[in-house]
Amino acid sequence: MLDETEPPLIVHMIFRLDFGGLENGLVNLINHMPTEKYRHAIICATDFTDFKKRINDTSVAVYALNKKPGNDLSAYYRLWKLLRKLKPDIIHSRNLGTIEYVIPSLLAGVRYRVHGEHGRDMSDIDGANRKYILLRRLYNPFLRRFVALSKDLEQWLLNTVGINANKVVQLYNGVDLTRFHSVGIGNTLHSISLQIHAGDVLIGTVGRLQSEKDQVTLINAFSLLVDDGRIDSKTLKLVLIGDGPDREMLENLVARKSLSEKVVFLGARNDIPGLLSSLDIFVLPSRGEGISNTILEAMACSLPVVATRVGGNPELVKENNTGLLVPSNNPEKMADALRVYLTDKVLAQKHGRAGRQRVESYFSIDKMVASYVEMYDSLIK
Repeated sequence: MLDETEPPLIVHMIFRLDFGGLENGLVNLINHMPTEKYRHAIICATDFTDFKKRINDTSVAVYALNKKPGNDLSAYYRLWKLLRKLKPDIIHSRNLGTIEYVIPSLLAGVRYRVHGEHGRDMSDIDGANRKYILLRRLYNPFLRRFVALSKDLEQWLLNTVGINANKVVQLYNGVDLTRFHSVGIGNTLHSISLQIHAGDVLIGTVGRLQSEKDQVTLINAFSLLVDDGRIDSKTLKLVLIGDGPDREMLENLVARKSLSEKVVFLGARNDIPGLLSSLDIFVLPSRGEGISNTILEAMACSLPVVATRVGGNPELVKENNTGLLVPSNNPEKMADALRVYLTDKVLAQKHGRAGRQRVESYFSIDKMVASYVEMYDSLIK
């Protein structure tokens, strides 16, 4: 436990370390937190990928419990045994898939137990699932803090789940302003895809290709724009950055709509800052969100943002100032919003500059790290 000769150890408990917003936020936190304040380790309920290479500090260990699908009681024992070995001062679990591990953490003697709510998946997009609410209430007595990444999630924890206000802390994600900025990467995108040419107008999104992110709606909205005689669509391209289980389905949808020459699938990439800064408009078509790292990164790159009015998105996008908000699962409204920027480039640039200023003022990574350090300090002190 607490050892005055070295900083306290935080174990971050997640379901899987792979490409995603939650994981990206965690890695950013670890990479930017002062090493003299806290040490870190990550325990994955299932496993991890090469995404762990994004952690700068090689002393940060990553462990996998290799939990089997369904109820795997042996995973509890493996976690208990590992925690007894690591002796962390704090364990910070994230999202519903890891909240159950608070019990073996308690039995292993971890004194400070924190649980974060980063967003919801398609199985409980509105947070109304009675079973999941009861699970959170069940584990509530064993937790010292709940961390909500948006005010939307904070109010849900307070009013729907029924967590006491003195246990709930609302903290925003932050973006690295030195990595994400408005300086593009020139012709690099052209070399990445032969479909992209100088002078193309690029609409883009970043995210895992899965139903929750709803790239289907974005493709359908893009199709409406291509067929719209009010705009010149000859140079219009849609760039999808990310990979996932829906890729084949999305590629088939693009082919059916005869858009294969205009929609570019780049897959999972490690050069997101440069790719974002080369876009003209950023879109987030999700059906549900906590706090979107990609919106913050796009705003940091001075891009106008079109996003769905769900979860924490309205807390990031200041409507008609840094971007436009539309209903989820509505291609027509999304196409209308995109058309605004395509036909008024001055407005698009104005909103993009305002987005950068907003991120600098409220969502820098330094502010995020300071908030987490303050929360962890409040527990230990």
